[in-house]
Amino acid sequence: MDLKKTAENINILADFCGVRDIEELRQNTLKEKYGFEKADVLILFGGSIPVGCDTAAAGYLNGAARRLMIVGGEGHTTEFLRQNIHDQCPEIETNGRMEADIMEEYISQKYGIQNILIERTSTNCGNNVTNALEVLKNSRVETKNVILMQDAAMQRRMWAGFAKHAPDITAVNFAAYRNKVIVENEKLEFCDKSLWGMWSMEQYITLLMGEIPRLSNDTNGYGPKGCNYIAEVDIPDTVQNAFVELKDIYSENIRTANPKYASPKI
Repeated sequence: MDLKKTAENINILADFCGVRDIEELRQNTLKEKYGFEKADVLILFGGSIPVGCDTAAAGYLNGAARRLMIVGGEGHTTEFLRQNIHDQCPEIETNGRMEADIMEEYISQKYGIQNILIERTSTNCGNNVTNALEVLKNSRVETKNVILMQDAAMQRRMWAGFAKHAPDITAVNFAAYRNKVIVENEKLEFCDKSLWGMWSMEQYITLLMGEIPRLSNDTNGYGPKGCNYIAEVDIPDTVQNAFVELKDIYSENIRTANPKYASPKI
């Protein structure tokens, strides 16, 4: 498979996994599609690369949500977040700290946003959802609708977890970023090379390749016919075909779950 076709297949997976239900996080776009101008809560999940902090802050300051919430303890992407935040903001102590606390300090310092709801004990996408719902319940925050913001590689799975555990809540997807893969100088490159904290190409492919088996509703997947961690996800043939073609090249890049961060609620 030539590089152009490889890039095309990577982008097919990325478009599927990194879903955005609206083009911009603004009141008018929410009103046009959902009939409300403000979501009750915008939830930023700690698995996102650091630029997600800026995306979430911009959406909140645009008036897209009444409250901002950050969810994340320590998981397989935490050390990457710690390093990136500290490199850009050395005044923020990140060593040993939970994702939500690091992101909250960055957002409050840069954007002046206060009264952010925090969940700091979750370790994976599954208890990201269940623990977030518990915090919202205990905080007595009205939650009829939410905006979910996760790393683009994991956005659809986050929504599927929310659909399973909170089917009565309207969940709007808005992946933290979009970054097309292109062929440049006979190599795979990101279209936006300036995106803060962007994964290496190998990390990005590994994350995307790990999502399709997880999203599958079969005996090995996370859907109801398998582990039953998430609601059923319909994976289009175009996405399945892209995954199969990429698997011929990147079979070793299919990320397996790290038992260190597993939990009964995954």
